[in-house]
Amino acid sequence: MVGKLTRMTTEQSRAWLALISTAELLPAALDAQLQRDAQLTHYEFILLSALQRNGTMRLSELAAATNATLPRTSKVVTRLQQRDLVEREESAEDRRAVQLTITKEGRRRLVLATPGHFATVHETVLDKLTDEQLTALADALEPIVEGLDPQRRFGPF
Repeated sequence: MVGKLTRMTTEQSRAWLALISTAELLPAALDAQLQRDAQLTHYEFILLSALQRNGTMRLSELAAATNATLPRTSKVVTRLQQRDLVEREESAEDRRAVQLTITKEGRRRLVLATPGHFATVHETVLDKLTDEQLTALADALEPIVEGLDPQRRFGPF
């Protein structure tokens, strides 16, 4: 209900602050590792990963798949293209559409970044939790993601 002040219980406040703090702090930790190991930002890593998984994609599809605006995605793709990590071509079917593919250098950079990225994910999140806590975390967050992403752009879990 918009406009009505709804107080949080102590446990709700604790959960909310833990969630929002994680959402704020985790990207910086991931960026630091990716910058160090592969000169990539976390968003560039996600974008290259999407292209690696899907092959050729339209700019609009890539923006949707990475939960970004079209202008942001276009700007990042331009930077990646200048670094020879992504190729951009006009679509043969629709001249207004842009088709994107990851280059050989983009795949190499992704391969270089992945081991450190996985290690950082383990060190910052996964290894801090027991198997039971990981299950509880996934069980708690999946309904939230489903509510925020009804089109399931981030895939089924």
